Amino acid sequence: MIKSLSIPERQSMLAIVLLFLAISAAMAGLADRGVMSTHGLMAFGILVLLGFYIAGSFYGPDKSKVSKSRYYDDPTLAGVFLSLFWAIIGMGIGVWVAALLYWPDMAEGISWLSFGRIRPGHTTGIIFGFGGNALIATSFHVVQRTTRARLADSVSPWLILLGYNIFCLWAVTGYLMGSTQSKEYAEAEWYADILLVLVWVGYFVLYIRTLARRNEPHIYVANWYYLAFILVVAILHIVNNLAVPVRLTSAESFPVWAGVQDAMVQWWYGHNAVAFFLTAGFLGMLYYFLPIRSGRPIWSYRLSIVSFWGIVFFYIWVGSHHLHYTALPYWAQTLGMTFSVMLLVPSWASAGNALLTLNGAWHKVRDDATLRFMFVAAVFYGLSTFEGSFLAIRPVNSLSHYTDWTVGHVHSGTLGWVAMIVFGAIYTIIPQLTGRKEMIWPRAVEWHFWLAVAGTLIYVVAMWNAGITQGLMWRAYDENGALSYSFIESVKAMAPYYLLRTIGGALFLAGAVLCVLNCRETMKNAQGEATDRPLVAPVGTVEA
Repeated sequence: MIKSLSIPERQSMLAIVLLFLAISAAMAGLADRGVMSTHGLMAFGILVLLGFYIAGSFYGPDKSKVSKSRYYDDPTLAGVFLSLFWAIIGMGIGVWVAALLYWPDMAEGISWLSFGRIRPGHTTGIIFGFGGNALIATSFHVVQRTTRARLADSVSPWLILLGYNIFCLWAVTGYLMGSTQSKEYAEAEWYADILLVLVWVGYFVLYIRTLARRNEPHIYVANWYYLAFILVVAILHIVNNLAVPVRLTSAESFPVWAGVQDAMVQWWYGHNAVAFFLTAGFLGMLYYFLPIRSGRPIWSYRLSIVSFWGIVFFYIWVGSHHLHYTALPYWAQTLGMTFSVMLLVPSWASAGNALLTLNGAWHKVRDDATLRFMFVAAVFYGLSTFEGSFLAIRPVNSLSHYTDWTVGHVHSGTLGWVAMIVFGAIYTIIPQLTGRKEMIWPRAVEWHFWLAVAGTLIYVVAMWNAGITQGLMWRAYDENGALSYSFIESVKAMAPYYLLRTIGGALFLAGAVLCVLNCRETMKNAQGEATDRPLVAPVGTVEA
């Protein structure tokens, strides 16, 4: 990390760390005893260690002049390993949550291990920790290769990763201590939200500055998706989390939205977090790594641009389909449903474009587990987007909503689409940046693939069956017009499905552990620096 920075850059970074060290000390000292002061102490401890590390490097070797002639890949590697760290944390919590539904007495008397506290830790750990770090890391990698330009500066990437992961740490530990805003995918308290805004502004500025320095006249489509992800997520986060703190020394706050407006803003944010965090950013990943790994150009570049604008325009309107049969005006519900159905067109255009890119390379899909991860990701992307449009239709929603069918749908997207493309990208990046042709344990990649596919299918099919069973039991009436089943009977009927869900999640976690071990050993046995040079082959061919 530090060796690649010049002495002035190390001094700048130390000055910024000392500034935030003072802020975290004030936060720890002035805040009321509880979550906020604890988070101040956490940040203070991390920044003290980092400050000593940077200060101790002032008299170390300065290799910046050599490194400036190459792409800056150290932040990418750091982001990959942070992503894998959060993958193990988030998936481990997820397996625990699933097990609690089958063995509910496991956490009896231990409040911080209860379902209500650790479930948001699972979603935040996976979406923001695993997914967010993967997006940041791969965006640094992709923007440099597609612009043939080094990142605009060497300090910002580290500050972005540092601030972002402190946010994730604050969020997850806050939930365990019982602190939450009670907003889906946005439970972190107001001071953590402010930190994320500062980080995200720095991320956006760095990305724009790098694009402005490009040596390639064309801005490749992957950058369009990454930029949409960065820009729109910032807007969503700010609007959804507008709140007034009870006191500046307290973690508690009151949202500015209330009633049905709060519900609409929440699901405008919630579904567009799916759209621009869990879709647009990962499509950028797909559009870069799939052609690179397959050695085939994108089947239709024009279609990739058309589908980009379709996704960006249609997705922003669909959040209200989460509020069918509520106090939200009927026209707003219908608008969300209509745009959800129309969204299928650009979504399937992207999925089809990815699959058709593999024409002429199916033998590689058969032989290369890494490429198979990307292939399965494209298939699940098409499947989950079709299912999303289908579930948004009001009569279908009346059966599926509030059931585990929705949980199955979400995990077909997160496990089958998001995680698969992330693992495919990681297995492409790590060998490339360590001077190797492949991972050190290629058989482990194969094992990981089958564990991931088996875990995903067991989990998703179990939840589909559970959800449909719930929906049918809840709406079944006897000849007297009374409900045929009590609610507790529908809960008891879920037991076998919840056990299968736990098994599926455990298989997926086992594959992720294999990935971590494989990446660590590959890094330990690096054979040199990155195998590509600053002037690289055009996108769509294998990098030299």
